[in-house]
Amino acid sequence: MHSSTENILIVDDQKEILNSLKRLLKDRFEVAVAESGEEGLALVRRQPFAVVVSDQRMPRMDGVTFLEQVKKIQPDAVRILLTAYADIEATISAINQAQVFQYISKPFEPDEFRQILTNALEHYRLVQENKRLQKELAEANKRLASENIILKQQVERQLDLGEFIGSSPEILRILKLVKKVMDTPTTVLLLGETGTGKELLAKIIHYNSNRKERLFVAQNCAAIPDTLLQSELFGHVKGAFTGAIRDKKGLFELADKGTIFLDEIGDTSPALQLGLLRVLQEGEIRPLGSHTTKKVDVRVIAATNKDLEAEVKKGNFREDLFYRLSVFPIVLPPLRERKDDIPDLVQHFIKKYAARIGKRIPGITDGALNRLLSYHFPGNIRELENEIERMVTLADDGQALDVSLLSPRIAQRSEATALTSHLTRLPLKQAIYQLEDEMIRQALKEFKGNILRSAQKLGVSRVGLHKMLKRHNLNPSQFK
Repeated sequence: MHSSTENILIVDDQKEILNSLKRLLKDRFEVAVAESGEEGLALVRRQPFAVVVSDQRMPRMDGVTFLEQVKKIQPDAVRILLTAYADIEATISAINQAQVFQYISKPFEPDEFRQILTNALEHYRLVQENKRLQKELAEANKRLASENIILKQQVERQLDLGEFIGSSPEILRILKLVKKVMDTPTTVLLLGETGTGKELLAKIIHYNSNRKERLFVAQNCAAIPDTLLQSELFGHVKGAFTGAIRDKKGLFELADKGTIFLDEIGDTSPALQLGLLRVLQEGEIRPLGSHTTKKVDVRVIAATNKDLEAEVKKGNFREDLFYRLSVFPIVLPPLRERKDDIPDLVQHFIKKYAARIGKRIPGITDGALNRLLSYHFPGNIRELENEIERMVTLADDGQALDVSLLSPRIAQRSEATALTSHLTRLPLKQAIYQLEDEMIRQALKEFKGNILRSAQKLGVSRVGLHKMLKRHNLNPSQFK
């Protein structure tokens, strides 16, 4: 039985030649015939051919022109030209233009013709096989690349408890909990705002546990569509969905005897929640499209910035899964609630990025550190880390990080906070007097002692500002 793509097409304007070639080949090949180039092209557009044989001398469209068109429509088809001895020019242009595989001079021996077609088919098969292998190799490389990403995470093996920087009571409480849960198979739920260091804490738990020699894999559950996420976590079998061209191991299987960190667990679909429940209850996974389950031994650390109890009440999150996940919850406080740790974190990030960028940074000025301490950090540790990386990048070699390197949002916000924070500790009358004094000084500084513009900024009349200057014993000329 011949493969449907291994058909042979023969084009010749002489019917008797076509008939005799068809008789000659019918026992070994699937042969289609056409009496003109136009008829041949109609067939080529309709179905695939492995080999196309054409006579050179035909009315309306000669063989070279025809094979050139075939090359455009089916570039993989092996092209063969039949020529008379006199057609030497046509033979040369066939080799150059139509890039024929071979030309056959008339008259030819039947056995020789059969052998040439056998060789042409073999050539076609080799080219197709080579393409298939290249595609498989590209896919294997893609797979290796994604596995390499997982292995790269293992480079951070040396994480010890000291990596979770800080000595505030909140952090000491968290580290106490971590020591208790570290070597158990207990599921851990990390709760806290975005950027509070949940993934770092998950890594610290893994790399200090009895599973540290096995894989730690992390997956953000909100980052990819549901079907893809299910395939990523549980794997899939060939044909499970469009594009699933072979079986694929999921992260749970890859992380067997290790740890899996599931970030943004509150954003998962009901189908995925059911799969997670199966892992936590039975210790088994079912790849997408499979009828059988596989046993896995994986420690699950989940994280969310959502209120899961509220999500359960709304019907967005399975109650049974919530109880399975929250066996051992650890709440990570936002940075604004552990400001005592900011100086330690700043020193750690300066050291990290100065080494990475290759600069000597002796530290940070008190002014810049005070601005950071008075900022509220909605993005938490991640925002602080990004800020220090930016400052280190902007700083000159050997320069301490100062106020001029701060992002405008931090410099401005903390300036306003710094202006008012100390006033709250004063009696009202005194606080109002001091705030008035500081605001007048700032306006005069901004407009280099210009009374009119300073008054406009402060929303008072020129006369009113003169009275205030007298009251505060301020001279505008000292701000010029």
